[in-house]
Amino acid sequence: VSQQLKEEIRRGFAGLEDPLAGLLDMLESSSDWKGKGHSLGYYITTELQLWIKEHPAVQQSGIKLEKLQARVLRILAQCPANLLDPLISIYQLHTADRNYLLGHVSHLYHKGDYKEAAILSIKLKLQPDQDVEKMCTPLLLQDKTNLVEDYVGEYPELQSKLLHILDTWCEPGFNIRDITSQYQGLSRYKPDKFNRKMLSKLVFRLLDRFNVDPALCPNVINQRHLRTLNYLFYKRFVEKTMTQENWTDHVQSTVGENRWLQGHLIQLLIRYCDLNTAARWAQRCNLPKEVLPYGVADELQKLQIQERVEDASKADNYEESKKKDYYQLPIPRANIHFLQTWEETLQCWEKVLQPGQVVGIDMEWRPSFGMVGKPRVSLLQMALKDEVFLLDLPRLLEQAEAEGEKEKLPHFIQMLYSDAAITKLGYGMSGDLSSLGATWSALTDMNKQAQSVVDLLTVDKQVDVLSPEQHCEDREFRQPEKGLSLLVQHVLGKPLDKTEQLSNWEKRPLREEQILYAASDAYCLLEIYEKLCKDPVSFGLSSDLTGSLVGKASIKPRAKKQLNKQEVLSPFGQQCKGSKKEPSCPPAPISPKEFSVVCDNMLQGLGRYLRCLGVDVQMLENDDDHRRAAEIARQEGRVILTSGLPYQTLQSQVAEGRCFSVNCSEKAKEQALQVLKHFNVQVSLADIFSRCQ
Repeated sequence: VSQQLKEEIRRGFAGLEDPLAGLLDMLESSSDWKGKGHSLGYYITTELQLWIKEHPAVQQSGIKLEKLQARVLRILAQCPANLLDPLISIYQLHTADRNYLLGHVSHLYHKGDYKEAAILSIKLKLQPDQDVEKMCTPLLLQDKTNLVEDYVGEYPELQSKLLHILDTWCEPGFNIRDITSQYQGLSRYKPDKFNRKMLSKLVFRLLDRFNVDPALCPNVINQRHLRTLNYLFYKRFVEKTMTQENWTDHVQSTVGENRWLQGHLIQLLIRYCDLNTAARWAQRCNLPKEVLPYGVADELQKLQIQERVEDASKADNYEESKKKDYYQLPIPRANIHFLQTWEETLQCWEKVLQPGQVVGIDMEWRPSFGMVGKPRVSLLQMALKDEVFLLDLPRLLEQAEAEGEKEKLPHFIQMLYSDAAITKLGYGMSGDLSSLGATWSALTDMNKQAQSVVDLLTVDKQVDVLSPEQHCEDREFRQPEKGLSLLVQHVLGKPLDKTEQLSNWEKRPLREEQILYAASDAYCLLEIYEKLCKDPVSFGLSSDLTGSLVGKASIKPRAKKQLNKQEVLSPFGQQCKGSKKEPSCPPAPISPKEFSVVCDNMLQGLGRYLRCLGVDVQMLENDDDHRRAAEIARQEGRVILTSGLPYQTLQSQVAEGRCFSVNCSEKAKEQALQVLKHFNVQVSLADIFSRCQ
């Protein structure tokens, strides 16, 4: 605001007999509230707030102040949010009669101004004297969950009350319409947003934000556990991607002593397995016969007491026999070291913290299956060329705390990540480091401190279930590879065996399968990096691989130094079949008029940009199959522009050099420059907009 306007406002206050009443006269007749941003009324109000501090004599009290407060309350219900705090301060509403304020808010509420009533209650701190269910229900129906969170934000007792209410609404058999029917005709009501799923998400968000004991919400917690149970059955019996040991571990920890969940477990076992297996689990859970389905109770009588559930699944035997199809560690088992004491760890650090060292790093934690809180890292894996170190973090942390040196291990991890002379390899390293930060507060900012890191992260993609050379009978058990496993398959020829991925990594001792899986996850990064460094061009990377991959400081997900999606998906990222010859034999220069292309449907932005430069562009529609591009290219003699995995299919259907893979993570302008340079298209001023109507 200009100094001149400020001085004019202040002269106006000085000339008024009662500036406080004068401001209200102005605001009551104001009409500039509807627009966004700061209004003239806002500037005058905030200037008065400052002016009063310099002229305390103008402050009112007694009956006069009460009359002003009654007027200002009417204004607060309709004025912009930025005027609330200054007006509450000027007219000392915190000193007003509390019952009078509650009455005013109640009046707003009964008029249907639920949002305004809640905001005013928060500003005047009236929540302890209000009914939390009554105040929050209409806000939830209007999908104003953020306002509900603010309403209970400073009051732990209200947080617990609200959570209990929300949990009651999630009770099996509770009819949510019983609530909604009380608010017929509610404006801005969003019934599609008010359901058990939304309530469940809100409960978990509140539990996490306010650090409330989850035991307060048994219905929501039980429903989440039941979803976990269904997911575990899906992984084990439909996908067949989880071992019997892992599955048993997780089922036991999910169900626990909860009779309701145990009942659902028995029903799922009858559906997916048989009565005998259901009876064995009933025996394990000590379920009384009278609560069991008839067939299970009958089977239980026939069972001899056994300590382990036998597993006769053909699928497991099949998986065991197919281990040769997966990536295998090239180092002896004796070179994998499981470290549980500080003395053992010191020997590891001496080898790892060597200048010029290349270290593959991975981490494991117990799957949370959507429960509250961030996961704590249970195992830290560090792979060197000849050996792998597995650090038992819970045990090491426990030992360090007992010795009063709990910052010792985080200090070494900081040294490793911040040392520019050591190359750190990871996959999704940013996520790993945030989990480390949740485990140790001292490592919260590791993302910002990390140097010389190579993150081989790719975004999971839809891939064909099998590559052509695999046998068709594999389809019954093998799932499409994704993530790191897909990258390992592309670069090293075989995928990772991920059956231990969902292990309970907190349980000790770790099984042998878990140890081998954890070591492989870290060690394969070294082999991928070595192969990419030896022959970057054949994987569609620049020849200066180290320069393009190694980050100098941060490893935030969008850092430009990282591999992009296409660069990581190695063989599919080849630019075109003749691209290796490109530097020595550039194509002859052509004009945009001579260059005709067909853009795949993920590159419509690039297509529009090239069209503006005078290029003859055809674009696939969103619902077109990628192969349509090859048909158009053959019929009309066009070059195909595509990205990622479709490149593999399309480049084999057209002549050599007639299919080009574009970096999908870049903006249209950068993509266009890449295409023009590759095909040596020379754009003149006359070409620009030459095709535009």
